[in-house]
Amino acid sequence: MPSFLRVALIGLLLCVTGAANAAEIDVKTVVTRSIGDFVRPGYVRLHDTTASLSQAVGGLCKTPSDASLEAARDAFSATVDSWSSIEMIRFGPVTEKNRLERILFWPDRKSIGLKQVQAALADKDPTAIDSTQLARKSVAMQGLGALEFVLYGTGAEELSGEAGAFRCAYGLAISKNLETIAGELVAEWADPVGFSQKWQEFGPRNPLYRDDSEALTELLEVFVNGLELIRDQRLGGFLGADEKADKPKQAVLWRSGKTADTLAANMEGLKALLDASGIGPALPETARWIGQSADFEFNNAITAAKAARGPVADVLADPAKRGKLAYFGVVTSSLTEIFGTRLSAELGLTAGFSSLDGD
Repeated sequence: MPSFLRVALIGLLLCVTGAANAAEIDVKTVVTRSIGDFVRPGYVRLHDTTASLSQAVGGLCKTPSDASLEAARDAFSATVDSWSSIEMIRFGPVTEKNRLERILFWPDRKSIGLKQVQAALADKDPTAIDSTQLARKSVAMQGLGALEFVLYGTGAEELSGEAGAFRCAYGLAISKNLETIAGELVAEWADPVGFSQKWQEFGPRNPLYRDDSEALTELLEVFVNGLELIRDQRLGGFLGADEKADKPKQAVLWRSGKTADTLAANMEGLKALLDASGIGPALPETARWIGQSADFEFNNAITAAKAARGPVADVLADPAKRGKLAYFGVVTSSLTEIFGTRLSAELGLTAGFSSLDGD
């Protein structure tokens, strides 16, 4: 069943309006390729980076130093990148057991999660340094946002010395918790009779996907809902209509300077999914421009995001870099048009209302 965020971010309702075009697509092949060439490898990479993260943070706790702190931060950065590339898969196993929110709780509009993390550090809460007990705590205390504060937030300099022992132990518990979640995702998507089978083996007796149109709709929603989330929440959450309206401290993972990296990796992930699915080349020859246009615009978005890397406050203060973010938003809107209007029409599907804008 979808989690709360799944419902809140549905972003697009896709319904069948005509099966003629959709019937020309081998939906089972598209879904099978999406799973085998994108989803499963994506979660394997996430598991690998979280394992390296646990090892690096463990090394920091064992031998605190500037070098080991830098190694832990590098491993955190790699984990953020791997998560961001697979993050737009917001259905299936990741929605169970609050995994989506446990990996990254954001936005934290009232700083509730931040206060919980700060309290755990201030009180030296013993249950926060045990990954098993941590997994049962607030979702805001056990994911990438919490670990970012541990590694980059106020007092993080203590990690390079003995004074940061508890803080490091908390960071290690978070890292191990992330590794466990990633391992569960790998196992569930690899299960031959698990969710992946339900998505591929659509049919009238399937409780999730009754026909090929519903299975194809799930894939299309990844793009349209994902693009809307990236543009309206991730970018729109901190980039204002003008410089005076910018809110750098509302950007995701701003302390670590990873904001633009997440945007780039989100787009790289969506592009990789499109390529893996093979849906573009599977379209009739007269419609293949749709996939080609999407690829072109994904490359534009990725290039723009990478040009805006660095501490987000510094990026926003630089007119050229800020302009790259604004352009990124324009390209994201173009991609939404490509998937939500052009591709959906070609597939015999139509876009409905957006819950993100309150309709």
